[in-house]
Amino acid sequence: MRTRTLELVVGLFILIGIMAVLVLALRVSGLTMSTSADSYKVYAHFDNVAGLTSRAKVTMAGVTIGQVTGIEFDKNRYTGKVEIAINGDVNTLPSDSTASILTAGLLGEKYVGISVGGEDTMLAEGDEIYDTQSALVLEELIGRFLLNTVSKED
Repeated sequence: MRTRTLELVVGLFILIGIMAVLVLALRVSGLTMSTSADSYKVYAHFDNVAGLTSRAKVTMAGVTIGQVTGIEFDKNRYTGKVEIAINGDVNTLPSDSTASILTAGLLGEKYVGISVGGEDTMLAEGDEIYDTQSALVLEELIGRFLLNTVSKED
């Protein structure tokens, strides 16, 4: 009887461990089990989306207010067109707000940061954020630094 109780406790412990790993994997990957039906979509064009992916966070003042739902190449503008779903309770974003692609943490996860503007008109479904700042690409920065260093030595 004692071994059966021990086996049940060990099995329960393993089951809890598997559930914890599953929840952690869902949180880290950005997947959620809930649907965000109460949201509206806005668009932003970036010269370089380097490393930004679908389901990336969209934040304002460090708080997640939405997520990236799609990225495609705009053939007319030759830019990356990013579709952003913003939570419905954040419905007071001025139309002149700024969208920037930022990097989080040491692993370099990309996300979109929104800086509030000052206009009286608000963003609505299908609107576009015109003021954008593209991602910083480490290779470009290193190249500029090296070229600057080499040109100074001449």
